[in-house]
Amino acid sequence: MQPHILFQPKAHELHLLDQRLLPGREEWFICRNIADIVYALKEMVVRGAPAIGVTAAYGCCLAAAHADPNDPDWPHGLERELDVLAQARPTAVNLAWAVNLMRQTWRTYPDLPLEELRRAWIEQAMALHRQDEADNRAMGAHGAALLKDGDSVMTHCNAGALATGAYGTALGVIRAAVEAGKRIQVLANETRPFLQGARLTAYELARDGIPVTVCCDNAVGLLMAKGMVQAVVVGADRVAANGDAANKIGTYTVAVLAKRHNVPFYVVVPFSTIDFATPTGAEIPIEERTPREVTHIQDRMITPQGVPALNFAFDVTPAELITAIITEKGVFEPGRLPGRLPGSLMDAFVTPNP
Repeated sequence: MQPHILFQPKAHELHLLDQRLLPGREEWFICRNIADIVYALKEMVVRGAPAIGVTAAYGCCLAAAHADPNDPDWPHGLERELDVLAQARPTAVNLAWAVNLMRQTWRTYPDLPLEELRRAWIEQAMALHRQDEADNRAMGAHGAALLKDGDSVMTHCNAGALATGAYGTALGVIRAAVEAGKRIQVLANETRPFLQGARLTAYELARDGIPVTVCCDNAVGLLMAKGMVQAVVVGADRVAANGDAANKIGTYTVAVLAKRHNVPFYVVVPFSTIDFATPTGAEIPIEERTPREVTHIQDRMITPQGVPALNFAFDVTPAELITAIITEKGVFEPGRLPGRLPGSLMDAFVTPNP
């Protein structure tokens, strides 16, 4: 996959491949300030927990670029912009995590001149971006060992390079298995209502030459009953301390059916997606998005005028339905997560909105 998050430090711009237009058109959305970043996050120009975290880190850099230490409102204006950014989307823990990672640098060196803070944040955001790809490749290697040559693997939503800084979480496992010489066929659930599987997962895998077939969401049970699925591999936007995982709406249904048909169900996330401040999935906030995503396909309305629609963007898969959680630190049983590991970026985690 080509890079889809490009930071231009001299121009103070963040260029995002506009995922709303894929696979039909490849166009770049340019962010020059916090308002642009928040719009890109809310409207899903960019989506996927790790990619949201990387984007948020660069968003902090844009906020600092426009800050003025001679403004009477300094430094409170910058603090407020970071608050707005951290609250742009509620479910993905990586958003607040990345903002607070940058914020901690500022708090550690409160007297740092603004120009030096700008340089430090740019270096930190770029390091986070590089680390995300390295982590993706590490979790890919861990997960690839769990797939067998000839497996047909089901995905839900898009947890590929487009959802991360690069390479992918769930799709990173598939890419790593293919790179190891295993023949893997992917069944990509279309993932209604936003169709990330049909539009984005199929787009990524087809570009990489990995065999992929798009499936109706409501065909999952039949495909498993017919023995056409040997494993399910998905990402997540937040994993609670007990191993419950929030992912794109419909994931819970896939997990229930996988359990019924004895199909292993793997969740692949960077360790930063595990939210140790949230005890169980019941405490994970579930974003409800515009009904238009349900009532319309692109600009065409498909429901009767005046009929309401529900559009919960995520659901929570209980830990007992998850075979294993795959991270860059290793593979864990959902109920036996190891806590914050020394030497990891989690050491710098700060509870959102301290």
